[in-house]
Amino acid sequence: MKNITIKLDNDVAQWSKVWAAENNTSVSQILGDLLKQMKKEKTGYAKAMQQFLDVEALPLKTSKHYPLRDDLYER
Repeated sequence: MKNITIKLDNDVAQWSKVWAAENNTSVSQILGDLLKQMKKEKTGYAKAMQQFLDVEALPLKTSKHYPLRDDLYER
């Protein structure tokens, strides 16, 4: 674990201490969890986007003509 120092407005610092105490945790744990979640979301999105872009595009049609709408959607 790495220790870091952050600056907060006085009212934000006071509120976060009270909230952490009410929720039986610490400000440090709250911020650590929040940043971990943000990292997971950002890297997860980037990874999913890269996987999507890595897939080769498929042609919309395999013959000279597109299929008829009625053939695709039976009513």
